[in-house]
Amino acid sequence: MPTPRDRQARLATFAVFFVQGLTFATLLTQVAALQDKHGLSDGELSILLLVVPVIAGAGSVLAGTLASRFGSRPVLRLVQPLACAAVVLAGLASNVPELVAANVLFGLGLGGVDAGMNMQGVAVERRYGRAVLTGFHALWSAAAVIGALWASAAAGLKLDLPVTFAIVLAPAVVVSLVASAWLYRSGEEHAPAAEEQAKGAVRVPWRPIIPLCLAMAFLYVGDSSISNFGSVFMDKVMDASATVVPLALGAYQATTFLVRIGGDLAVRRYGPAAIVRAGATVATLGFVAIVAAPTEALAVAGFALTGVGLSVVAPQSFSAAGRLDPAAAGVAIARVNMFNYVGFIVGAALVGGIADASNYRIAFAAPLVLAAVIILLARGFQPRTAPVSPAAA
Repeated sequence: MPTPRDRQARLATFAVFFVQGLTFATLLTQVAALQDKHGLSDGELSILLLVVPVIAGAGSVLAGTLASRFGSRPVLRLVQPLACAAVVLAGLASNVPELVAANVLFGLGLGGVDAGMNMQGVAVERRYGRAVLTGFHALWSAAAVIGALWASAAAGLKLDLPVTFAIVLAPAVVVSLVASAWLYRSGEEHAPAAEEQAKGAVRVPWRPIIPLCLAMAFLYVGDSSISNFGSVFMDKVMDASATVVPLALGAYQATTFLVRIGGDLAVRRYGPAAIVRAGATVATLGFVAIVAAPTEALAVAGFALTGVGLSVVAPQSFSAAGRLDPAAAGVAIARVNMFNYVGFIVGAALVGGIADASNYRIAFAAPLVLAAVIILLARGFQPRTAPVSPAAA
């Protein structure tokens, strides 16, 4: 049974996920505005955007190293306000070098928070004794929608970028700092073996984590393809109107949020492996519908189906990684989180490259194949405990 302390930590973790979703969407919805402000070409913008996931991968690894020794609470207390501040600095940047510096700071913060918040979420799930992690990701999705709606409203009010960012993220920093006081401390978050692991006596073997890493990477290839090229697909392939083009990403994000609301209940009833297998199957069918869609409506339905299927993979990857860490030190979670950014980078390059060489219908066949591979990887999500190994990680 969860204690009042566990419920307090769960509420704090919800707050951290909310702030992260809000921060991410607040910046990403203003990419076009930043491009116009600095006069960036499409190629220059692509390079600038790739800075974030590359640096975020490094931030995730660093967060895992620090959290294994000190816990994720002090990491989150530092890096989440850093991520919020970096977004405001991006809005204030008067030239490209300043914008690049802000993106580097944002990448470090993004990777650190992604890793740390999932460590806290897995700790809450372990102490509750039942699946709760998908609910945190559902709130992240809801916050991202709120961030997008605020961006739209701010544009209507003709607010400058620094003001647009600060209005949202100044209170977000306050929420983050208040919530961090309620997060699990190192002794609560880590299992008894954590002290030995921090000294190097216990290692987390890579082998059982590899299927989770691959599933995370393949998921984000799909996510990246939709986020970066979904609207382009609707415009160039389906010849959709300006009012219909945004529905590709809108349908994907909406179904992602809706499925995550009830995702924990489904996991408790059917188990994580079955849910990931079913989700990957639905996502594969969604990409088939996108590739073969003869009409705009069926294309949008395909994007919605991919949201239904892919929405369950990330939270279950983190949950399974937590079970494979014998000391609950966050090492496995940080490794899996790193492949989030690998998938994002590969997805943007793969789909964009194929589209340049052929067309977007053929390009979207790439995430289709990788979504199907997740079906085979689902067996790696079956609950088990990794053996404690003295081998090097």
